[in-house]
Amino acid sequence: MADPAESAPGSVEEEKTDRINDAELALRGINMLLNNGFKESDELFRTYRNHSPLMSFGASFVSFLNAMMTFEEEKMQVAHEDLKATERMCESENTGVIETIKNKIKRSADSQRSGVTAVDRLQRQIIIADCQVYLAVLSFIKQELSAYIKGGWILRKAWKMYNKCYSDITHLQEGSRRRASQQQAMPSPSLSSSSDRSRSSSPGPSPSHRPDGVSPEVLDRLKGSVSFGYGLFHLCISMVPPHLLKIVNLLGFPGDRLQGLSALTYASESKDMKAPLATLALLWYHTVVQPFFALDGTDTQAGLTEAKSILQQREATYPNSSLFMFFKGRVQRLECQITSALTSFSDALDLASDQREIQHVCLYEIGWCSMIELNYREAYRAFERLKTESRWSQCYYAYLTGVCQGATGDLEGAVSVFKDVQKLFKRKNNQIELFSMKRAEKLRSPSLSKELCILSVIEILYLWKALANCSTAKLQTMAQVLQGIDDASCAGLKNLLLGAINKCLHKTKDAIQYFHLAVRDEVGRLTNSYVQPYSCYELGCVLLNTPESAGKGRMLMLQAKEDYAGYDFENRLHVRIHSALASMSAAAQP
Repeated sequence: MADPAESAPGSVEEEKTDRINDAELALRGINMLLNNGFKESDELFRTYRNHSPLMSFGASFVSFLNAMMTFEEEKMQVAHEDLKATERMCESENTGVIETIKNKIKRSADSQRSGVTAVDRLQRQIIIADCQVYLAVLSFIKQELSAYIKGGWILRKAWKMYNKCYSDITHLQEGSRRRASQQQAMPSPSLSSSSDRSRSSSPGPSPSHRPDGVSPEVLDRLKGSVSFGYGLFHLCISMVPPHLLKIVNLLGFPGDRLQGLSALTYASESKDMKAPLATLALLWYHTVVQPFFALDGTDTQAGLTEAKSILQQREATYPNSSLFMFFKGRVQRLECQITSALTSFSDALDLASDQREIQHVCLYEIGWCSMIELNYREAYRAFERLKTESRWSQCYYAYLTGVCQGATGDLEGAVSVFKDVQKLFKRKNNQIELFSMKRAEKLRSPSLSKELCILSVIEILYLWKALANCSTAKLQTMAQVLQGIDDASCAGLKNLLLGAINKCLHKTKDAIQYFHLAVRDEVGRLTNSYVQPYSCYELGCVLLNTPESAGKGRMLMLQAKEDYAGYDFENRLHVRIHSALASMSAAAQP
């Protein structure tokens, strides 16, 4: 394999470029990227961008990732142009893949060349689908109705290509296995004549060089390549809120979570350039998505075994990866090892010295771990830096900065920050920013107290499902603060949070009592519109754990889903209710 650092003039470089294995080089480039070699990876892909569609896609992917990490308009435009250029490179060979393969394999002449051509066409189709997905993401970021419609249409085309390529490659693999088993089952050639002996001693076709020109190894790599996009589609659609599924189904998208995980696992174990990305997707699912959306009922520990296994297997390959260190911290946080998690996030922050957005993700987790530890001053420092540096949601970061600053006792500084939240509010359709603005507006009053700011911190921990990561001592401290608050406007919220804390402390009777109080609260319904439906859900979760009360628990779940609308984080709760009911149905099956 060629070394991108070497250079040679004229025909020597051209000859070397002709000899490179683009699949191996592309994988090497992605591994560079994940080991904090962002610039080196970009240089490698740019050097060989015109060598093949695969290297062109690698360069476009790095450009896309750079845009996603900065959200800068210029970089998003460059990524758009790069992805379109890669599409154009592939589009001349993007039709009739499986038919072409079948027809050409039947021909005995020049069969090896036909197989190589078919593989190239399959690779091109997968790359086009990948480019369309990333173009759709760039479209969605604009957050305009026309952009959503355009993005949805692009995704529909991408899914059709993934689905067809996945099916085609699977059929080719099955055919390859059948031929291999038939050759093994053939009787041994007769040894009765010297000519027979001569034939029997001549070497047969190598398993890596099939007569049709398509080796099992190449098919396995292509299957890994398409499995990344195919698996991500299944996984992401399976997490769409139930009331949006009708729209999604109209676009023709599926949503099988287990099939998605299976495809991503296959991709992660392949030799394709997207194998490391599939590994990151699995880590993201197991350590971020699954616990946040409670996709296995209320068990926040689900998936941690898989995540730890992945990290152990990849440790030698990515010894200096800020991303893998970040996910190590996520596992530690979910296991309530907050001190170790803070160390991992700090190490990841140092490793990502040239990657601003990865630094911001690490800072975000440092802020959260500090809140979990009730270390409001350190949390304030992390969020204040994010408010200044990040372009993602300064409104949300300003709100977190304000509540943590107020929780330290600096109420004047907190009120000043809460006033900034209104100025930084930009995305009217963003639920997090809407919530932040409404809460900041309520808190910037002359009657603001340190205890109300701590209540707001606990509320954030609850809504983001982080109370389960808190120690018993910290939970007890929170309960004491909440019990000392006597404010009728937040009585419902206070009872919901006390119920959630007692649930984490395994004080089931107390939890049920507080959830009942929160469900019945009418005073705070207008200011805390999510309190009642969330309380119904929490009460339902507790009752589902006991066979004799499971029926009532299910009824409360349905009540939370059907009797309330228009409240904060409605989609989030619908996903959790859907998952809880699905888990209940699965458990009831013999």
